[in-house]
Amino acid sequence: MKPTLIFDYDGTIHDTLHIYEPVMRNTYHWLAQEGYVKEEPLARERIAGWLGLNAKEMWDDFQPQLADEIKEQAAKRNGDGMVALVRAHEARWYANAEVVLDQLKKSGYPMLILSNCKISYREAHWKEFQMERWFDRFYDCESYGFAPKTQIIKEILPKYEAPYVVIGDRVKDLDCARAVGAAFIGCLYGYGSRQELAEADVLIEDIGELPQVLDKLETGE
Repeated sequence: MKPTLIFDYDGTIHDTLHIYEPVMRNTYHWLAQEGYVKEEPLARERIAGWLGLNAKEMWDDFQPQLADEIKEQAAKRNGDGMVALVRAHEARWYANAEVVLDQLKKSGYPMLILSNCKISYREAHWKEFQMERWFDRFYDCESYGFAPKTQIIKEILPKYEAPYVVIGDRVKDLDCARAVGAAFIGCLYGYGSRQELAEADVLIEDIGELPQVLDKLETGE
C-alpha cells in the first residue's frame, strides 16, 4: 500500500513569495502611514522567512510591540490581500508541480495538505487550482483554532492509512513528521534553510525529484 502523503502548501507547492511580498510591503506601508511603526527597509529574505509561520507568530516576530488589535488588523490586510491576488489569478505554483502531482496520483498515493493558513486562503487556492484533482483534503489551521501543526496532524491522521510521509520546507513540517513517526522529505527550494531541515530523512532541491525519492523511501534503497 502506498504511504499517505501530507504536504505543506506554501513553499512546498505554492511559490508564495510572489503574492506575499507585495501584500506584506503594502501592509507595512499602511502601518507606517497610520503612525504605528517607523518604516525602514525590509529585506526580501526576511519576508520569506515568515512564510510557514501563522499570523500571530509572524507579527510577534516582526512587530512585537504592536497592540494585539493592530496586529490583527495587519494580519487581516495581509490575508485579504493575498486572497484577492489568488482570485485575480496571480498565484503560481512551482514549475512542474502539477506534472509531479499527476504522476503521484496515477501511482496511487493518497495526498493531503496541512497548512498554517486561514479558511478563506484555503478555499481560494482550492478553487483556483482545482485541487480536488489530486488531494483528498486541504486542512487549514484556522479550522482547528490556530493550533500548531503538530497537534492538528495527530487529529487528522487516524482517518487515513499508514504509513505516512510529510513533505515540507520548514522545521514545523519536520516537527509534524516526528510527532507522528512519519518520514520527512525537506524541500530546499522553499523558504527554509539547509540547516533548518538538516534532520530530514531526505532533502530535495526541486519538486521534480519527489517521485523518485518516494520510490527510494518505499524500497528502502
